[in-house]
Amino acid sequence: MKKTTSATHLAKQLGISRSRGLDAVMKAQLIGAVLREVTERQLTHTELAERARLPRSAVTGILSGSLQKVTIDRVLRLVEAAGLEAEIKIRRAA
Repeated sequence: MKKTTSATHLAKQLGISRSRGLDAVMKAQLIGAVLREVTERQLTHTELAERARLPRSAVTGILSGSLQKVTIDRVLRLVEAAGLEAEIKIRRAA
């Protein structure tokens, strides 16, 4: 069963702005997709790091859940290196 956390809910729980909550949720979803692809394709962290042109230690940290000082750019590089493509939806706020 998949559990989804909204950015608003996360922001309230952590006492952070909604934009920071959205950033965390987006990164977590992207990293989850990369992890599934890495597992399915049996890619090593070293292979993924080489494809993303990132240090292996950074890739290992990101994939193990350390989001401290992780930019969306680095996460998107991992998405691309895993052979995935990200999409974004924008809608009017309620």
